Amino acid sequence: MTALLSLTGAMAQRPIGDAVAATVNDHPISTFDVQQRVRLMLVTSGGQMPPGAERQFQEQALRDLIEEELKRQEAARFEVEIPDSEIDQELAQIAAQNGGSIETLARELAAAGIAIEKLREKIRADNAWQTLVRGRFRNRVSITDGEIDDMLEEMRAEAQQEQFLLSEICLPVENEQQRDRIYNVGMQMLAQMQQGVPFQALAQQFSVCPSAARGGDLGWMRAAELDEGMGDVVRQLSEGNVSTPLEAEDGDMLKLIALRGKREAAEKGDPSYELAYASAPRNLYTREEAEKRLSRLPLTNACNADGLSTDLGEGVGVELFPMIPIDQIREPFQNAILDLRRGDLSELLEGPRYYHMVYVCEMDEGLGLPRRRVIENRLAAQQFELLSRRYLRDVERDSDVQIRLFEDKNTEQQDS
Repeated sequence: MTALLSLTGAMAQRPIGDAVAATVNDHPISTFDVQQRVRLMLVTSGGQMPPGAERQFQEQALRDLIEEELKRQEAARFEVEIPDSEIDQELAQIAAQNGGSIETLARELAAAGIAIEKLREKIRADNAWQTLVRGRFRNRVSITDGEIDDMLEEMRAEAQQEQFLLSEICLPVENEQQRDRIYNVGMQMLAQMQQGVPFQALAQQFSVCPSAARGGDLGWMRAAELDEGMGDVVRQLSEGNVSTPLEAEDGDMLKLIALRGKREAAEKGDPSYELAYASAPRNLYTREEAEKRLSRLPLTNACNADGLSTDLGEGVGVELFPMIPIDQIREPFQNAILDLRRGDLSELLEGPRYYHMVYVCEMDEGLGLPRRRVIENRLAAQQFELLSRRYLRDVERDSDVQIRLFEDKNTEQQDS
Protein backbone atom coordinates (compact mmCIF):
# COMPACT_ATOMS: atom_id res chain seq x y z
CA MET A 1 0.00 0.00 0.00
CA THR A 2 1.26 3.45 -0.82
CA ALA A 3 1.27 4.52 2.80
CA LEU A 4 0.34 2.67 5.93
CA LEU A 5 -0.31 5.39 8.44
CA SER A 6 -0.18 4.77 12.15
CA LEU A 7 -3.57 4.51 13.76
CA THR A 8 -4.21 7.55 15.88
CA GLY A 9 -7.15 9.07 17.71
CA ALA A 10 -9.63 7.39 19.97
CA MET A 11 -9.41 3.98 18.35
CA ALA A 12 -5.69 3.60 19.02
CA GLN A 13 -5.84 5.23 22.42
CA ARG A 14 -8.69 3.13 23.76
CA PRO A 15 -8.82 -0.43 22.36
CA ILE A 16 -12.23 -2.03 22.50
CA GLY A 17 -10.91 -5.25 24.00
CA ASP A 18 -11.88 -8.80 23.08
CA ALA A 19 -15.49 -9.49 23.99
CA VAL A 20 -18.54 -10.47 21.94
CA ALA A 21 -19.62 -7.57 19.73
CA ALA A 22 -22.45 -9.43 18.00
CA THR A 23 -23.76 -12.90 17.26
CA VAL A 24 -25.08 -14.16 13.94
CA ASN A 25 -27.12 -17.32 14.43
CA ASP A 26 -25.08 -17.93 17.62
CA HIS A 27 -21.78 -17.41 15.80
CA PRO A 28 -19.84 -14.74 17.72
CA ILE A 29 -18.13 -11.72 16.22
CA SER A 30 -15.57 -10.43 18.68
CA THR A 31 -14.63 -6.88 19.46
CA PHE A 32 -11.14 -7.87 18.31
CA ASP A 33 -12.64 -8.66 14.89
CA VAL A 34 -14.23 -5.20 14.88
CA GLN A 35 -10.93 -3.61 15.84
CA GLN A 36 -9.11 -5.47 13.06
CA ARG A 37 -11.71 -4.38 10.51
CA VAL A 38 -11.52 -0.73 11.58
CA ARG A 39 -7.74 -0.86 11.19
CA LEU A 40 -8.14 -2.44 7.75
CA MET A 41 -10.60 0.30 6.76
CA LEU A 42 -8.13 2.97 7.81
CA VAL A 43 -5.21 1.32 6.05
CA THR A 44 -7.08 0.81 2.77
CA SER A 45 -8.35 4.39 2.83
CA GLY A 46 -4.80 5.65 3.38
CA GLY A 47 -5.87 7.95 6.16
CA GLN A 48 -6.45 8.40 9.87
CA MET A 49 -9.62 8.36 11.87
CA PRO A 50 -11.18 11.84 12.00
CA PRO A 51 -11.87 13.13 15.52
CA GLY A 52 -15.18 11.87 16.89
CA ALA A 53 -15.60 9.25 14.14
CA GLU A 54 -14.75 6.21 16.28
CA ARG A 55 -18.34 4.99 16.61
CA GLN A 56 -19.07 5.58 12.91
CA PHE A 57 -16.11 3.40 11.93
CA GLN A 58 -17.02 0.73 14.48
CA GLU A 59 -20.64 0.66 13.26
CA GLN A 60 -19.57 0.27 9.66
CA ALA A 61 -16.99 -2.37 10.55
CA LEU A 62 -19.51 -4.37 12.57
CA ARG A 63 -22.12 -4.06 9.83
CA ASP A 64 -19.62 -5.38 7.28
CA LEU A 65 -18.65 -8.29 9.54
CA ILE A 66 -22.30 -9.22 10.15
CA GLU A 67 -23.04 -9.21 6.43
CA GLU A 68 -19.93 -11.26 5.71
CA GLU A 69 -20.92 -13.83 8.32
CA LEU A 70 -24.43 -14.04 6.85
CA LYS A 71 -22.87 -14.53 3.41
CA ARG A 72 -20.45 -17.15 4.74
CA GLN A 73 -23.20 -19.14 6.48
CA GLU A 74 -25.51 -19.02 3.47
CA ALA A 75 -22.71 -20.08 1.11
CA ALA A 76 -21.81 -22.92 3.45
CA ARG A 77 -25.46 -24.03 3.49
CA PHE A 78 -25.23 -24.48 -0.28
CA GLU A 79 -21.72 -25.98 -0.02
CA VAL A 80 -20.09 -23.19 -2.00
CA GLU A 81 -16.33 -23.33 -1.54
CA ILE A 82 -13.70 -20.93 -2.84
CA PRO A 83 -10.26 -22.43 -3.54
CA ASP A 84 -7.21 -20.90 -1.90
CA SER A 85 -5.75 -20.23 -5.36
CA GLU A 86 -8.57 -17.81 -6.11
CA ILE A 87 -7.94 -15.94 -2.84
CA ASP A 88 -4.21 -15.82 -3.56
CA GLN A 89 -4.88 -14.44 -7.03
CA GLU A 90 -7.00 -11.62 -5.67
CA LEU A 91 -4.47 -10.85 -2.93
CA ALA A 92 -1.74 -10.73 -5.58
CA GLN A 93 -3.80 -8.23 -7.57
CA ILE A 94 -4.29 -6.03 -4.49
CA ALA A 95 -0.57 -6.19 -3.74
CA ALA A 96 0.38 -5.48 -7.37
CA GLN A 97 -1.74 -2.32 -7.38
CA ASN A 98 0.57 -1.04 -4.68
CA GLY A 99 3.76 -2.29 -6.33
CA GLY A 100 4.42 -5.28 -4.09
CA SER A 101 3.81 -8.98 -3.52
CA ILE A 102 1.55 -10.88 -1.14
CA GLU A 103 4.51 -11.15 1.24
CA THR A 104 5.07 -7.38 1.28
CA LEU A 105 1.33 -6.84 1.69
CA ALA A 106 1.31 -9.16 4.70
CA ARG A 107 4.26 -7.29 6.26
CA GLU A 108 2.63 -3.91 5.71
CA LEU A 109 -0.65 -5.10 7.22
CA ALA A 110 1.19 -6.62 10.18
CA ALA A 111 2.98 -3.30 10.75
CA ALA A 112 -0.47 -1.73 11.15
CA GLY A 113 -1.58 -4.46 13.54
CA ILE A 114 -3.68 -6.38 11.00
CA ALA A 115 -3.47 -10.10 10.30
CA ILE A 116 -3.61 -10.78 6.55
CA GLU A 117 -5.89 -13.70 7.34
CA LYS A 118 -8.61 -11.16 8.14
CA LEU A 119 -8.35 -9.86 4.59
CA ARG A 120 -8.39 -13.42 3.24
CA GLU A 121 -11.59 -14.13 5.20
CA LYS A 122 -13.24 -11.03 3.74
CA ILE A 123 -12.29 -11.96 0.17
CA ARG A 124 -13.43 -15.56 0.67
CA ALA A 125 -16.85 -14.53 2.00
CA ASP A 126 -17.41 -11.97 -0.77
CA ASN A 127 -16.36 -14.37 -3.55
CA ALA A 128 -18.43 -17.23 -2.16
CA TRP A 129 -21.46 -14.95 -2.00
CA GLN A 130 -21.03 -13.77 -5.58
CA THR A 131 -20.67 -17.36 -6.75
CA LEU A 132 -23.82 -18.31 -4.84
CA VAL A 133 -25.85 -15.37 -6.15
CA ARG A 134 -24.86 -15.98 -9.76
CA GLY A 135 -25.51 -19.69 -9.41
CA ARG A 136 -28.93 -19.31 -7.83
CA PHE A 137 -30.22 -16.44 -9.97
CA ARG A 138 -28.54 -16.92 -13.35
CA ASN A 139 -31.84 -18.10 -14.85
CA ARG A 140 -33.53 -14.91 -13.62
CA VAL A 141 -31.00 -12.59 -15.24
CA SER A 142 -31.74 -12.33 -18.91
CA ILE A 143 -30.82 -9.32 -21.01
CA THR A 144 -32.86 -9.05 -24.17
CA ASP A 145 -31.78 -7.55 -27.46
CA GLY A 146 -34.51 -4.97 -26.91
CA GLU A 147 -32.98 -3.81 -23.62
CA ILE A 148 -29.57 -3.48 -25.27
CA ASP A 149 -31.12 -1.64 -28.21
CA ASP A 150 -32.92 0.73 -25.84
CA MET A 151 -29.71 1.60 -24.00
CA LEU A 152 -27.81 2.05 -27.26
CA GLU A 153 -30.55 4.31 -28.56
CA GLU A 154 -30.41 6.43 -25.40
CA MET A 155 -26.64 6.66 -25.69
CA ARG A 156 -26.87 7.48 -29.39
CA ALA A 157 -29.34 10.27 -28.64
CA GLU A 158 -26.97 11.60 -25.99
CA ALA A 159 -23.99 11.49 -28.32
CA GLN A 160 -24.32 15.20 -29.08
CA GLN A 161 -24.06 16.06 -25.38
CA GLU A 162 -21.19 16.20 -22.92
CA GLN A 163 -19.63 13.05 -21.54
CA PHE A 164 -18.53 12.73 -17.93
CA LEU A 165 -15.78 10.67 -16.30
CA LEU A 166 -17.46 9.50 -13.10
CA SER A 167 -16.94 7.49 -9.93
CA GLU A 168 -19.53 6.45 -7.36
CA ILE A 169 -19.91 5.34 -3.77
CA CYS A 170 -23.16 3.45 -3.11
CA LEU A 171 -24.46 3.34 0.48
CA PRO A 172 -27.33 0.91 1.14
CA VAL A 173 -30.51 2.13 2.84
CA GLU A 174 -32.24 -0.92 4.28
CA ASN A 175 -35.25 0.93 5.69
CA GLU A 176 -36.65 4.44 5.93
CA GLN A 177 -35.49 4.85 9.53
CA GLN A 178 -31.87 4.51 8.37
CA ARG A 179 -32.02 7.14 5.63
CA ASP A 180 -30.94 10.13 7.73
CA ARG A 181 -28.11 8.16 9.37
CA ILE A 182 -26.80 6.89 6.03
CA TYR A 183 -27.01 10.42 4.63
CA ASN A 184 -24.87 11.61 7.55
CA VAL A 185 -22.40 8.80 6.88
CA GLY A 186 -22.11 10.09 3.30
CA MET A 187 -21.53 13.62 4.53
CA GLN A 188 -18.85 12.37 6.90
CA MET A 189 -17.17 10.69 3.93
CA LEU A 190 -17.16 14.04 2.13
CA ALA A 191 -15.46 15.57 5.16
CA GLN A 192 -12.87 12.77 5.13
CA MET A 193 -12.15 13.43 1.45
CA GLN A 194 -11.59 17.09 2.26
CA GLN A 195 -9.01 15.91 4.80
CA GLY A 196 -7.22 13.95 2.08
CA VAL A 197 -8.78 10.48 2.19
CA PRO A 198 -8.98 9.25 -1.46
CA PHE A 199 -12.43 8.73 -2.98
CA GLN A 200 -11.17 5.48 -4.52
CA ALA A 201 -10.22 4.01 -1.15
CA LEU A 202 -13.58 4.85 0.43
CA ALA A 203 -15.40 3.34 -2.56
CA GLN A 204 -13.42 0.10 -2.30
CA GLN A 205 -14.18 -0.17 1.40
CA PHE A 206 -17.78 1.06 1.74
CA SER A 207 -19.57 0.99 -1.63
CA VAL A 208 -22.00 -1.85 -2.35
CA CYS A 209 -22.12 -1.38 -6.13
CA PRO A 210 -20.08 -3.58 -8.51
CA SER A 211 -17.92 -0.54 -9.31
CA ALA A 212 -16.42 -0.79 -5.79
CA ALA A 213 -13.87 -3.30 -7.08
CA ARG A 214 -12.58 -0.56 -9.41
CA GLY A 215 -12.53 2.11 -6.72
CA GLY A 216 -15.97 3.31 -7.82
CA ASP A 217 -14.88 3.98 -11.41
CA LEU A 218 -17.82 4.21 -13.84
CA GLY A 219 -15.79 5.36 -16.83
CA TRP A 220 -17.10 7.86 -19.36
CA MET A 221 -20.87 8.20 -19.22
CA ARG A 222 -23.59 10.38 -20.63
CA ALA A 223 -26.17 12.05 -18.42
CA ALA A 224 -29.01 9.86 -19.73
CA GLU A 225 -27.26 6.75 -18.38
CA LEU A 226 -27.55 8.00 -14.80
CA ASP A 227 -30.53 7.70 -12.46
CA GLU A 228 -33.16 10.37 -12.90
CA GLY A 229 -32.03 13.63 -11.33
CA MET A 230 -28.37 12.63 -11.05
CA GLY A 231 -27.62 13.81 -14.58
CA ASP A 232 -28.64 17.35 -13.65
CA VAL A 233 -26.40 17.24 -10.58
CA VAL A 234 -23.42 15.96 -12.58
CA ARG A 235 -23.83 18.74 -15.17
CA GLN A 236 -23.52 21.31 -12.37
CA LEU A 237 -20.45 19.73 -10.73
CA SER A 238 -16.99 21.11 -11.38
CA GLU A 239 -14.19 18.73 -12.28
CA GLY A 240 -12.66 17.19 -9.18
CA ASN A 241 -15.76 17.72 -7.02
CA VAL A 242 -18.06 15.20 -5.32
CA SER A 243 -21.83 15.46 -4.91
CA THR A 244 -23.67 15.26 -1.62
CA PRO A 245 -25.46 11.90 -1.10
CA LEU A 246 -28.10 11.50 -3.83
CA GLU A 247 -31.04 9.13 -3.73
CA ALA A 248 -30.87 6.32 -6.30
CA GLU A 249 -33.81 5.66 -8.57
CA ASP A 250 -35.09 2.59 -6.69
CA GLY A 251 -34.72 4.35 -3.34
CA ASP A 252 -32.72 1.61 -1.62
CA MET A 253 -29.38 3.41 -1.63
CA LEU A 254 -27.70 6.80 -1.59
CA LYS A 255 -24.86 7.64 -3.99
CA LEU A 256 -21.94 10.03 -3.89
CA ILE A 257 -20.87 10.91 -7.43
CA ALA A 258 -17.38 12.21 -8.20
CA LEU A 259 -16.75 14.09 -11.45
CA ARG A 260 -13.20 13.40 -12.62
CA GLY A 261 -13.42 14.92 -16.08
CA LYS A 262 -15.60 16.27 -18.89
CA ARG A 263 -15.33 16.08 -22.66
CA GLU A 264 -17.34 17.35 -25.55
CA ALA A 265 -19.55 14.98 -27.52
CA ALA A 266 -17.58 12.72 -29.81
CA GLU A 267 -17.81 13.77 -33.42
CA LYS A 268 -19.08 11.03 -35.63
CA GLY A 269 -16.20 9.31 -37.35
CA ASP A 270 -15.82 6.38 -39.69
CA PRO A 271 -17.74 3.24 -38.75
CA SER A 272 -16.01 0.07 -37.58
CA TYR A 273 -17.19 -3.51 -37.91
CA GLU A 274 -16.71 -6.86 -36.21
CA LEU A 275 -17.13 -9.36 -39.03
CA ALA A 276 -17.59 -13.09 -39.43
CA TYR A 277 -16.10 -14.08 -42.77
CA ALA A 278 -16.54 -17.27 -44.79
CA SER A 279 -15.02 -18.44 -48.06
CA ALA A 280 -15.65 -21.43 -50.35
CA PRO A 281 -13.21 -22.62 -53.05
CA ARG A 282 -14.48 -22.26 -56.60
CA ASN A 283 -12.98 -25.58 -57.63
CA LEU A 284 -15.34 -27.40 -55.24
CA TYR A 285 -18.57 -25.41 -55.56
CA THR A 286 -20.70 -23.74 -58.17
CA ARG A 287 -21.89 -20.21 -57.47
CA GLU A 288 -25.31 -21.52 -56.45
CA GLU A 289 -23.85 -24.16 -54.13
CA ALA A 290 -21.44 -21.68 -52.56
CA GLU A 291 -24.18 -19.11 -51.98
CA LYS A 292 -26.38 -21.72 -50.33
CA ARG A 293 -23.60 -22.82 -47.99
CA LEU A 294 -22.17 -19.39 -47.15
CA SER A 295 -25.59 -17.91 -46.46
CA ARG A 296 -25.68 -20.17 -43.39
CA LEU A 297 -22.78 -18.18 -41.91
CA PRO A 298 -25.01 -16.57 -39.19
CA LEU A 299 -25.78 -20.09 -37.90
CA THR A 300 -22.13 -20.98 -37.26
CA ASN A 301 -21.77 -19.11 -33.95
CA ALA A 302 -18.66 -17.51 -35.46
CA CYS A 303 -19.38 -14.20 -33.72
CA ASN A 304 -18.67 -15.79 -30.34
CA ALA A 305 -15.24 -17.00 -31.45
CA ASP A 306 -15.63 -20.16 -29.38
CA GLY A 307 -15.85 -22.77 -32.11
CA LEU A 308 -18.34 -23.38 -34.88
CA SER A 309 -21.75 -24.87 -34.17
CA THR A 310 -22.46 -25.49 -37.87
CA ASP A 311 -20.18 -27.04 -40.50
CA LEU A 312 -20.60 -25.23 -43.83
CA GLY A 313 -18.93 -27.96 -45.86
CA GLU A 314 -15.63 -29.25 -47.19
CA GLY A 315 -13.03 -26.54 -47.75
CA VAL A 316 -15.25 -23.74 -46.37
CA GLY A 317 -13.29 -21.53 -43.98
CA VAL A 318 -14.81 -19.30 -41.30
CA GLU A 319 -12.98 -16.57 -39.36
CA LEU A 320 -13.84 -13.75 -36.95
CA PHE A 321 -12.30 -10.32 -37.50
CA PRO A 322 -12.41 -7.91 -34.51
CA MET A 323 -13.43 -4.28 -34.84
CA ILE A 324 -11.96 -2.94 -38.09
CA PRO A 325 -12.40 0.66 -39.32
CA ILE A 326 -14.04 0.77 -42.72
CA ASP A 327 -11.01 2.44 -44.29
CA GLN A 328 -8.90 -0.62 -43.40
CA ILE A 329 -11.21 -3.03 -45.21
CA ARG A 330 -10.08 -3.65 -48.77
CA GLU A 331 -12.18 -3.70 -51.88
CA PRO A 332 -14.49 -5.26 -52.93
CA PHE A 333 -15.55 -5.95 -49.33
CA GLN A 334 -15.65 -2.27 -48.36
CA ASN A 335 -18.48 -1.39 -50.72
CA ALA A 336 -20.36 -4.57 -49.80
CA ILE A 337 -20.22 -3.74 -46.09
CA LEU A 338 -20.92 0.01 -46.10
CA ASP A 339 -24.71 -0.34 -46.23
CA LEU A 340 -24.89 -3.22 -43.74
CA ARG A 341 -25.97 -3.02 -40.12
CA ARG A 342 -25.55 -5.43 -37.23
CA GLY A 343 -27.06 -8.82 -38.13
CA ASP A 344 -26.86 -8.22 -41.89
CA LEU A 345 -25.27 -10.64 -44.35
CA SER A 346 -23.47 -9.39 -47.42
CA GLU A 347 -24.17 -10.51 -50.93
CA LEU A 348 -21.97 -13.24 -52.40
CA LEU A 349 -18.66 -11.87 -53.64
CA GLU A 350 -16.61 -13.63 -56.31
CA GLY A 351 -12.82 -13.78 -56.35
CA PRO A 352 -10.43 -15.55 -58.71
CA ARG A 353 -10.25 -18.65 -56.50
CA TYR A 354 -12.92 -18.23 -53.81
CA TYR A 355 -16.48 -17.12 -53.18
CA HIS A 356 -16.78 -14.82 -50.16
CA MET A 357 -19.48 -13.65 -47.74
CA VAL A 358 -19.37 -11.54 -44.55
CA TYR A 359 -21.76 -11.21 -41.65
CA VAL A 360 -21.83 -8.14 -39.34
CA CYS A 361 -21.52 -9.31 -35.72
CA GLU A 362 -21.06 -5.84 -34.21
CA MET A 363 -20.95 -2.31 -35.54
CA ASP A 364 -19.68 0.98 -34.16
CA GLU A 365 -21.21 3.70 -36.26
CA GLY A 366 -18.42 6.10 -35.38
CA LEU A 367 -19.83 7.54 -32.14
CA GLY A 368 -17.60 5.54 -29.82
CA LEU A 369 -20.55 3.69 -28.28
CA PRO A 370 -19.83 0.54 -26.24
CA ARG A 371 -20.16 -2.81 -27.93
CA ARG A 372 -23.34 -4.77 -27.29
CA ARG A 373 -21.57 -7.38 -25.20
CA VAL A 374 -20.22 -4.63 -22.92
CA ILE A 375 -23.72 -3.22 -22.46
CA GLU A 376 -25.14 -6.68 -21.86
CA ASN A 377 -22.54 -7.35 -19.15
CA ARG A 378 -23.26 -3.98 -17.54
CA LEU A 379 -27.02 -4.58 -17.46
CA ALA A 380 -26.52 -8.11 -16.13
CA ALA A 381 -24.21 -6.84 -13.36
CA GLN A 382 -26.88 -4.35 -12.32
CA GLN A 383 -29.52 -7.08 -12.13
CA PHE A 384 -27.25 -9.39 -10.15
CA GLU A 385 -26.42 -6.60 -7.72
CA LEU A 386 -30.11 -5.85 -7.12
CA LEU A 387 -30.85 -9.55 -6.57
CA SER A 388 -27.83 -9.81 -4.27
CA ARG A 389 -29.05 -6.99 -2.02
CA ARG A 390 -32.57 -8.40 -1.84
CA TYR A 391 -31.25 -11.91 -1.13
CA LEU A 392 -29.01 -10.67 1.69
CA ARG A 393 -31.90 -8.76 3.25
CA ASP A 394 -34.01 -11.94 3.16
CA VAL A 395 -31.19 -13.97 4.72
CA GLU A 396 -30.77 -11.43 7.50
CA ARG A 397 -34.52 -11.26 8.15
CA ASP A 398 -34.57 -15.04 8.63
CA SER A 399 -31.47 -15.02 10.86
CA ASP A 400 -30.92 -14.29 14.53
CA VAL A 401 -28.59 -11.27 14.68
CA GLN A 402 -27.84 -9.84 18.11
CA ILE A 403 -25.67 -6.70 18.44
CA ARG A 404 -24.06 -6.25 21.84
CA LEU A 405 -21.17 -3.86 21.28
CA PHE A 406 -23.10 -0.61 21.44
CA GLU A 407 -25.59 -1.91 23.97
CA ASP A 408 -22.65 -2.53 26.31
CA LYS A 409 -21.29 0.96 25.67
CA ASN A 410 -24.67 2.54 26.30
CA THR A 411 -24.94 0.62 29.57
CA GLU A 412 -21.49 1.83 30.59
CA GLN A 413 -22.49 5.42 29.85
CA GLN A 414 -25.70 5.06 31.86
CA ASP A 415 -23.82 3.53 34.83
CA SER A 416 -21.32 6.34 34.80
